[in-house]
Amino acid sequence: MLKFLKYSFATVFGIFLFILIFVGIAFMFAPSGKPSIKDSSVLELKLNEAILEQSAENPLADLDLPISSGEPSGVGLIDIKKAIRYAITDDKIKGIVLRMTGVSAGFATMQEVREVLLEFKEKSKKFVYAYSDYYSEGAYYLASVADKIYLNPSGDLEMNGLVTQPTFFKGTLEKLEVKPEIFRVGTFKSAVEPFLLDKMSDASREQTTAFMNSIYNFYLTNVSKSRNITVEKLKMISDSMLVREAKDALTHGLVTNVAYFDEFDDMLRKQLKVAEKEKINKVSLKKYMDVAEDKSNSSSNRIAVIIGQGEITTGTNEDGIGSDVIVAELRKARKDKEVKAIVLRINSPGGSALASDIMWREIQITKKVKPVIASMGDYAASGGYYMAMGCDAIVAQPNTLTGSIGVFGMMFYTGDMFKNKMGMTFDEVATGKYSGLGNPNKPMTNDERKIIQKSVEKIYEEFTTKAAEGRKMNVEDLRKIASGRVWTGEQGKANGLVDKLGNFEDAVALAVEKAKLKKDDYKLKYYPTKKDFFAKISEKLGGAKITEQALNKYLEEKMGDAYKYYQFLEKMNKMDRIQARIPFMLEFK
Repeated sequence: MLKFLKYSFATVFGIFLFILIFVGIAFMFAPSGKPSIKDSSVLELKLNEAILEQSAENPLADLDLPISSGEPSGVGLIDIKKAIRYAITDDKIKGIVLRMTGVSAGFATMQEVREVLLEFKEKSKKFVYAYSDYYSEGAYYLASVADKIYLNPSGDLEMNGLVTQPTFFKGTLEKLEVKPEIFRVGTFKSAVEPFLLDKMSDASREQTTAFMNSIYNFYLTNVSKSRNITVEKLKMISDSMLVREAKDALTHGLVTNVAYFDEFDDMLRKQLKVAEKEKINKVSLKKYMDVAEDKSNSSSNRIAVIIGQGEITTGTNEDGIGSDVIVAELRKARKDKEVKAIVLRINSPGGSALASDIMWREIQITKKVKPVIASMGDYAASGGYYMAMGCDAIVAQPNTLTGSIGVFGMMFYTGDMFKNKMGMTFDEVATGKYSGLGNPNKPMTNDERKIIQKSVEKIYEEFTTKAAEGRKMNVEDLRKIASGRVWTGEQGKANGLVDKLGNFEDAVALAVEKAKLKKDDYKLKYYPTKKDFFAKISEKLGGAKITEQALNKYLEEKMGDAYKYYQFLEKMNKMDRIQARIPFMLEFK
């Protein structure tokens, strides 16, 4: 036993020593103070990471160490917009270069970036150039604002419309002898369909077709304006798939140049009047964020921005929206006398119905004290809409996905699988008729099904009643556009689920107006407040979180497309029984 403890201590000590050495090396090679930006520089935005609402602070990110603070990795939308706006008046920055290979963001997020790039062009009169070996439809949506769009001669540009391909597990469950027990309210609540069907229901196909066409029409309209190509011609190019190689994109005016990257750099040198063999001063977003200063005024008035991103759960949730965290931040902002209004930034497909209602209640309390405005990101659906509907006003992008006002519950009977596949059986001793309710190894009775179905129906009734109250609509009228149906922000504005179409800044402006502040007499204050990276690391040293991010990255690399199914099963394992969320794995390609 002593020998075991000795070796265990040695192992733990070794891990600590390993981390301390690498952290020490990181600090040794890390530049001190603010980096300097040279004259005739360009801001290079490599948008090849997930674009989150707010980036996690990780000074060791570039070292690719197996050290994680437990937060999702990616670049923050807030940081991207701040950097681009700062560059407008920065004389050392002559333009922006977009590197577009591997863009990972929803269309509403890309709309926010696209709008600030257009603002940069209009106000600064500086150039925006784009280069990529391959443009996905999403990447091209951003690149289309550029003055010059370069494409690798051996590359490709995707212009053939959007597609989503939901995965169905009915056959898999049958082979495993696992029986799903599904409870739902809402014809369009299709999140449960992958476990019941082997293809989309008519209702699901109807709603998906409607919101995808809405998103794509908005996409084509904006690309048309930027590239001066009619919507009709863009539709013809898309429907006939006329772009099959790089030169086709040039022929149809979607790109301005077909060239290799060294040729792109040569063009950039001429533009910047840099000597042929001289290095171009390209400034990364990360480096520029250390330079960009907050240009806001010295006002003591604050607009609190509470960020809610990811799936909704009860308690705390580092990878998503934990009800305890949002409630605590609402209370903090409500009690802060400097905070005059709150913008609740929501980017969520939904999740726990209970957690959604807990947060809704805190919003009701808060808006009696100061205005609360909802700003929707890529998603603010189901549980995400539950959060928004209690606010004083809702602002969404036209291509936001929202609505999905519906509820479902899901359980699985696994007794036959264990018995027939593994030879395992189970028995039970209970003190009451319903003591074993929810036991996955015991078949559910009709009485038990009725209990759960009534619970789901009760939550749906509360959901729709509160939504109607928040939207100042008749309950019956609200239920006509509910039933779990997903809408775009544009459709939501038309049917009364959304007040205003616009971006995050529009939501802030509305909060300022509701608080009766002068246009420039405020500063933004973000919640939750970022913890120091090394403080978070020290909290994680005793647990598995220290390597979780590195493990997930490794699994993603090794599993490829199958990784999303692993993620799905992980989420299923953590889910509450009753959910308010949009269809699983909704992904556009």
